Amino acid sequence: MINKYCVSLVLLQISLLTFAYGQAPAKATIHDMLHAAQTAGINGFVGEKLNAAYNNRILAQDVDKLVEPFKNRTETRCWQTEFWGKWFTSAVLAYRYRPDPKLKNILDKAVAGLISTQTRDGYIGNYTDAAQLEQWDIWGRKYCMLGLLAYYDLTHESKALQAASGIANHLIKELADKKVLIVKKGNHRGMAASSVLEPICLLYARTGNKRFLDFAMEIIREWEAPDGPQLINKSGINVSQRFPKPKSWFGWEQGQKAYEMMSCYEGLLELYRLTGQQEYRAAVEKTWENIHNTEINITGSGSSVECWFGGKALQAFPIAHYQETCVTATWIKLSQQLLRLTGEVKYADAVEQSFYNALLGAMKPDGSDWAKYSPLAGERLQGSEQCGMGLNCCVASGPRALFTLPLTAVMSDKEGIRINYFVDGSWHVQTPGGQLLEVIQQTDYPVSGNIHVKLVIPKAEDFTVYIRVPGWSSRSELSVNGTAVNKIIAGQYAAIRRKWNAGDTASIVLDMRGRILYSDGQPGNIAIVRGPVVLSRDARLGGLNVDAIITPLSDKDGFIQLEPVFTNRRGIWMAFKASFKIESHKEGANEPVPVLLCDYASAGNTNDQNSWFRVWLPQPLDPAK
Repeated sequence: MINKYCVSLVLLQISLLTFAYGQAPAKATIHDMLHAAQTAGINGFVGEKLNAAYNNRILAQDVDKLVEPFKNRTETRCWQTEFWGKWFTSAVLAYRYRPDPKLKNILDKAVAGLISTQTRDGYIGNYTDAAQLEQWDIWGRKYCMLGLLAYYDLTHESKALQAASGIANHLIKELADKKVLIVKKGNHRGMAASSVLEPICLLYARTGNKRFLDFAMEIIREWEAPDGPQLINKSGINVSQRFPKPKSWFGWEQGQKAYEMMSCYEGLLELYRLTGQQEYRAAVEKTWENIHNTEINITGSGSSVECWFGGKALQAFPIAHYQETCVTATWIKLSQQLLRLTGEVKYADAVEQSFYNALLGAMKPDGSDWAKYSPLAGERLQGSEQCGMGLNCCVASGPRALFTLPLTAVMSDKEGIRINYFVDGSWHVQTPGGQLLEVIQQTDYPVSGNIHVKLVIPKAEDFTVYIRVPGWSSRSELSVNGTAVNKIIAGQYAAIRRKWNAGDTASIVLDMRGRILYSDGQPGNIAIVRGPVVLSRDARLGGLNVDAIITPLSDKDGFIQLEPVFTNRRGIWMAFKASFKIESHKEGANEPVPVLLCDYASAGNTNDQNSWFRVWLPQPLDPAK
């Protein structure tokens, strides 16, 4: 006699085959404005960092260790299963940038190993039967689906899509059978669990299976219920003030968890692309703006003990467990999503700020490791291992942000091409007329602000080249084939419409004067920024004590003169000399003294011995002023 379980299993297997093979992909209602380059080759400092992470983090990962937990379903509370998906999605991005056959073999092995652990009912995970749906179980399933979908998009291998569909169908059925809401499962007001919205939407887009769209809409309904995180209804409220301070910081009541919140909004953007519901896009844009205005610090990240806390105004204070790299990576990913959707400069500016400061500052110089937290003063310290996996969540997350840059530095749109980020290298993009255009950037940016762009195109074509003018560049110069282009506006793309011929060039010079910034929440602290790069004191540079009270000498417009200097100290990318005043106990002032500063990413960041550093420089209180 055939029992109900066997009948259900047969029906599930039939439905999986239908989902994978029998339905057409869903048509998106909203299409992105920008599209990634087809190829990229990055040189210079950024190229070195990409290669370091590629070789020493991506290729060095023991894939068998990532798959092992899925074979032993004994877990009740930890998050081992996220590591496979985080590493895998970053590895796919790395492979798209540099398609090395060695990495492709590793990707194939990783997918085969994961799929081999899938149970007959579709589950991929490591939780016991009794503990499934609890703690980080659904969160881990999300990362498995994201990895499998990334592999499917790369290879069109149907087994990966079938396996991802199996995970989703099992989850939907399990929630229904147990009569539980997804927002009541896991942690952080259900945000960790319900961030599964992203792969569910991606599955619907690839299979056309309405069951997945219905589940996505159910997640939204549960979000907005009284017990949900209310990510749409509360999008006009500061992210640090949406819920009362919880009794248990990492429990279900914590509604300010930064990483998980942004992950949910990534999923909401995918649902917007499918449905065109404007309230979804508006909720993401309002929340992004709020995070930018109230949380993101001078180096492009934020969070304390992994949560939003109104940190932008408090960044000059010593802050506990500051600037989690998972938060940095997800902020970059969310900003990249909004950039390709809208084509707005502010999102590219935000990515650049985070990339050159918080992200590279968290990366060990050889690319093998990533800091879990990154202070603005003190030392860069190694994070602890998690879940017995030999790495932690941030080591797995860092490369996911790093490898978003290569194919988005130059992108295409229906009117032409967009140069979003200034990086030495070459890209291939398709023109509106269907030609394969090579874009060559020659620059040492941000060491200097000089960028030279050359176009290599088979035959002349009329289209627009958009070049980002960063919001911080108050004076910029742009020319095409040596002829000046007028009306260059900071914070906008300079649009150059013309018939472009092979060998045509565009050159832009950006404002690299040193800027003095003042902290809002703790008056009497200043920081120095040059272009997109935050500068820092570092004990390796010698001179006055890093904690000395010094005041920069600025010109009448508030800019500080920075003189580039060569330093042979290991691990320092850029260094500058500037004049500062020191406190005087005499009747007159002391003579100015030279002080060396370096880029924040290098500050205190070595492969071996750490060095004391400081971004915010406390200023003396003068009651006469």
